Amino acid sequence: MLHTTLRQLRVFDAVARHLNFSRAAESLFLSQPAVSMQIKQLEQNIGLPLLEQVGRRLNLTEAGRELLKYSRDILQQVQDMDTVFSEMKGLEHGQLNIAVVSTANYFMPQLLAKFIRLHPRINLGLSVANRDTVIKQLDENIADLAVMGQPPEGTDMLSQPFMPNPLVVIAAPDHPLAKLKKVQPRQLAEETFLLREKGSGTRGVVERFFSGRKLPLPAHMEMDTNEAIKQSVSAKIGIGIISRHGIEMELETKRLCILDVAGFPIVRDWHIVQRKNKRLSTAAQAFQKFLLEEAEKLAGTSKKPRGRK
Repeated sequence: MLHTTLRQLRVFDAVARHLNFSRAAESLFLSQPAVSMQIKQLEQNIGLPLLEQVGRRLNLTEAGRELLKYSRDILQQVQDMDTVFSEMKGLEHGQLNIAVVSTANYFMPQLLAKFIRLHPRINLGLSVANRDTVIKQLDENIADLAVMGQPPEGTDMLSQPFMPNPLVVIAAPDHPLAKLKKVQPRQLAEETFLLREKGSGTRGVVERFFSGRKLPLPAHMEMDTNEAIKQSVSAKIGIGIISRHGIEMELETKRLCILDVAGFPIVRDWHIVQRKNKRLSTAAQAFQKFLLEEAEKLAGTSKKPRGRK
């Protein structure tokens, strides 16, 4: 019979997530020797090595990968149990972790600020990252909820659209195409594009736009942030495609303009995403309800969200 503790499972989960004892210790507010001791005791209880050092890299063994599946299920059930008892006591507190893709960070802070004023007892954590990282945080149960433009397909996730997300083509105000009406896709294909990295939701839209019109992806440079794209477009290095929500200030200061392109804007939705098997805490439910209500006001529309799996 295994004599494994929840503390050991939490420590192991952190080590498996970071694959680094020092970073795991920092995330748990423990010393590195304390983390190493917990892992050593866990390996002794199980009777198998859970981690192996290959060069300078730490990896999970086969037993470690199996334990990770069970430990995350167990820790999720413990969290769900705590949520149920909190709801029975009518409490609204605890930690709420939200992950958002970088473009959503242009409108999320004002929403989060209002939510915090309405729910001061909830401790809110915000992570801003690219789409792949946000999905990974959801999958690893680091984030309770996520906000992104393109929800994951064919995964154990539930998503619900809450606000339109129009994508537009941007250029410097004195760009030759800025004077034209109904710029055609073939004209765009001759330009240099500033694109996000592969895996980005916006990058996928650009690729589908050109492939759907049987055009090759134009010459392009990859940027890892929307800010880099905006600055490079303003510097006349090329043109870009970005969410309308991310360029309000640049339009007001006339550092950028929106090109009149046939087929644009491409209107997608912002989605709030969660794991299917995750029971949302009272805090997460409160945030989800708040976001759906406030987003309608922010978008200036009475559009009702549509459920999606």
